[in-house]
Amino acid sequence: MSTLLGPDQAEGLRKLMRELPKSNTKIIAVTSGKGGVGKSSFSLNLGISLANMKDNPRKVMVFDADLGLANIHILLGFIPKFNLFHVIKGQKKMSEIIYKSDYGIDFIAGASGLSQLANLSDEEKENLIEALKEISYADFIIIDTAAGITSNVISFVASAHEVIVITTPEPTAITDAYGVIKSIVTEVENPDIKLVVNRVKNTTEATKVAKKVIDVCSQFLNVKIENLGFIYDDQIVQESVRKQIPYVELYPSHNVSVCVNHIARRIMNLEVSEEESGWKKFFKNVFK
Repeated sequence: MSTLLGPDQAEGLRKLMRELPKSNTKIIAVTSGKGGVGKSSFSLNLGISLANMKDNPRKVMVFDADLGLANIHILLGFIPKFNLFHVIKGQKKMSEIIYKSDYGIDFIAGASGLSQLANLSDEEKENLIEALKEISYADFIIIDTAAGITSNVISFVASAHEVIVITTPEPTAITDAYGVIKSIVTEVENPDIKLVVNRVKNTTEATKVAKKVIDVCSQFLNVKIENLGFIYDDQIVQESVRKQIPYVELYPSHNVSVCVNHIARRIMNLEVSEEESGWKKFFKNVFK
């Protein structure tokens, strides 16, 4: 399979993203071992939670880095006129494809369904790397990568300060999560990897799945994975996708939204807010 970024370009991307002009920009890559685990939905809702934190709002950019099956704009009910393809081709500047949402975040639309992205010239690759300089104004850049293990994914993961791996309780998803973590550990120096378990029935299931992944990674990969949190399996997530309204906006007080908000607060190293105080014991048991 052809790759978007060769070794030199990948190293350039890592260096550039790590040395963005805004020194306090935190880059978080969200990835998964397989598709269909809710990665993009989580990325979007996490970004909105970070941007609208009541006591500590942040400027957030959600970067759809799935260059084949981009869907962040679909979840927002938005049809972008321009996307990454136009930047890579040198037709637009990055600033011209940054869109403002109705939910407090900016986002960059990926180039969905464009097979040409697999065969870029060196000049086109450099266009992408250089264009990334224009998103350094954000406090958080959330990179929604493609699912699976490809050099494209590894390149974006390597550029991030933190990596969040999304899995579900399904055995195949757990196996694939281990696979992508193994690839990250092999390819990236000293990665900061965190785990989120999506679509759980209860806290017992969430704890069981997280423990399994963390223990296996510790034993066979000698890497410490932080349990960042979990999200319930709930029909409001599907409803939000159908309505093209993020669930943290559609049902901000629902337990699914509370879960994502709690994860956002953990990322920001904030205490759980008073309105969530009833969840403190609940989450303490999960993360003990």
